[in-house]
Amino acid sequence: MDDSIRFSADNTSEEVDLDKLEVVNKDLSKKEKWIMNLKRRKWALLFILPTLIYVIIFCYVPMYGIIIAFQDFIPGDSIFGSEAVWVGFDNFEMFFSISNFMDIFFNTFTLCLFGFLVGFPLPIIVALLLNSLRSKKMKKAIQTIFYAPHFISLVVLVGMLFIFFGSNGLINHLIQLFGGKVYPFFLKKEAFQPLFIFSGNWQDFGWSAIIYLAALAGVDPALHEAAKIDGASRFKRIFSVDLPAILPTISMLLILSIGNLMSCGYEKVLLMQTDGNIEKSQILSTYVYNMGLVGGNYSLSTAAGLFNSVINIVLLVIANYTSKRFSENSMW
Repeated sequence: MDDSIRFSADNTSEEVDLDKLEVVNKDLSKKEKWIMNLKRRKWALLFILPTLIYVIIFCYVPMYGIIIAFQDFIPGDSIFGSEAVWVGFDNFEMFFSISNFMDIFFNTFTLCLFGFLVGFPLPIIVALLLNSLRSKKMKKAIQTIFYAPHFISLVVLVGMLFIFFGSNGLINHLIQLFGGKVYPFFLKKEAFQPLFIFSGNWQDFGWSAIIYLAALAGVDPALHEAAKIDGASRFKRIFSVDLPAILPTISMLLILSIGNLMSCGYEKVLLMQTDGNIEKSQILSTYVYNMGLVGGNYSLSTAAGLFNSVINIVLLVIANYTSKRFSENSMW
């Protein structure tokens, strides 16, 4: 009897202490709460610190260079000095008025859009299928095969494309073997985007699936057991258990992917670019490269790059707002 009374008394005291803590937290200002949270998570923040320093130095500090988009900049001039020549939006007007501006913009948009439509769902499908494999050895072997292309350099990858799809490549030898004519893939503008998109997705889909596999590893096995008892097949459990479990991860990566939609690196495009496909392979990033590093017009190339970045920011805000309105997942 005494034990039960003591137990209830202890519980009561604990409840009183919790109430006191809640009252104290309510009385604290936002600044004091922020300091308390900072002290509580100091070790976790310490691990983040090197990455934060790296991002600040290499991502945020160089951003002051976008100022030259509004100047008539010549290498050697001081960006903030008195000799800086400010031209306002003249560089943007010059960029928008070039004869092939719409072609460059359309090439960039279609290349990135089709790459996104193929490349975003592919890692999700691969992760769900790999997670469904019962044999762990088979799963690890297939994962290794899928990951391996990610570590191939772009130069080697494009060299492989030439070996397979060049005029004297394996595919054309097979076409000739069956009585067909040689098809110059790298000289046909229609072939550039399919080659670029599918080779890029072949290289990265296995690596991109890692984050979804990590999310699937956190799925409670009890959910699968309950679904089995209800008679759900393995295929149905993918849609009723696995997919809903990784939906927040999919939403966040979808927002980030849309925010990076108009970003296509120039390296691979330049390696695949020929006189025959330049009508389709000239995109914003290659224009920035050619005008800036090759042509020396840094102000115009910076304006073009800033235009591309602004489009990505607008897409990111729209994607985040849409996700926040129709689901509980958003970046801010």
